[in-house]
Amino acid sequence: MTTYIVLINWTEQGAKNVRDSPKRLDAAKKLLGDMGGSFKSFYLTMGECDMVAIVEAPDDAVIARFALMLATGGNVKTRTLKAFPEFAYREIISSLG
Repeated sequence: MTTYIVLINWTEQGAKNVRDSPKRLDAAKKLLGDMGGSFKSFYLTMGECDMVAIVEAPDDAVIARFALMLATGGNVKTRTLKAFPEFAYREIISSLG
């Protein structure tokens, strides 16, 4: 499984319906689960992003479909970062020669 960091901001519509946000989170967790992925952690954040999720998915295509499906709801905008674990970071750096 590949790890991704998803930076999430409410749209104007999402902010107006913020009380429904926990239900939408539950639906997003189920959606990703049905796609073969999972949420590892989720945070309400202060600052540039409203929320941050650490998720795992089988591949980039799955996470792309997941992000697009979230966007169709009109409540959030996302930015997704592919995350390399420490061992991969070390391998990448050591391969520089």
